[in-house]
Amino acid sequence: MQDEIINKVANSVLEVFDLEDYYPIGIRTQIDISQWLFEGFLLKEKDFREALKNHDWTQYENQYVAVHCATDAIIPAWATILVTTYVAPYAKKVVLGSIDDLNTALYQEILNQLDYSKYLDKPMILKGCSKKPVPESAYIMAVQQLQKVAKSIMYGEACSAVPLFKKAKN
Repeated sequence: MQDEIINKVANSVLEVFDLEDYYPIGIRTQIDISQWLFEGFLLKEKDFREALKNHDWTQYENQYVAVHCATDAIIPAWATILVTTYVAPYAKKVVLGSIDDLNTALYQEILNQLDYSKYLDKPMILKGCSKKPVPESAYIMAVQQLQKVAKSIMYGEACSAVPLFKKAKN
């Protein structure tokens, strides 16, 4: 006689919090401002302003944009702000930094708006192993929110989760 196989994970009370569920769909683009600097390092204000005026900003329509400088140029703060004034009317969001910085900013907005009350006093798994580029910082933000409400938090997959937090019993 063969024993019935029981999926204990599927039958458990564990709530899974998967950051991929909140991944904002959309094109992410980096704008490297060194392309408008003389030899990639020197900002000549008149030339810089002219290059920005002549750039096709419509190509960033409905995209998430990270503005950065790929060289070690020392640029004034107003330069990236000026680039932002051109791209912002077309982009969904603009940040200073890398694509990872952009994803972090997107997750920060999303995670701060969620209602975590449905996880009150429940054992949680903060799902790992993403197929989408979820930044590590999003996990840090999520665990801080979940820790306020959850009974316990583990990280990973239900079959091999690592315990992170357990609420103290009163």
